Amino acid sequence: MVQKTFKAVPKMSIDDWRYNDHKMKVREQALKILLTKFGGQMDGVVPKYSSQSIYECANDWVSQGNMHTAGIVQYYKVYYAKSN
Repeated sequence: MVQKTFKAVPKMSIDDWRYNDHKMKVREQALKILLTKFGGQMDGVVPKYSSQSIYECANDWVSQGNMHTAGIVQYYKVYYAKSN
């Protein structure tokens, strides 16, 4: 019988400012708001708004330094809803 040995992998630390705990929380809240508002709306047999545009909007929102979600629905309507 062959016994496998595993090397311990050091835990990676994420020092990237885009992924600190607060930014991840804002991103989570942004996704929840956008998916609730725009996700699942149908335009016939295809979604009216793409999941990709929703995720990109949430990511861009946080990456631009927004520390809260106030205004994200309007931001999506102006910059992302048109391209769908």
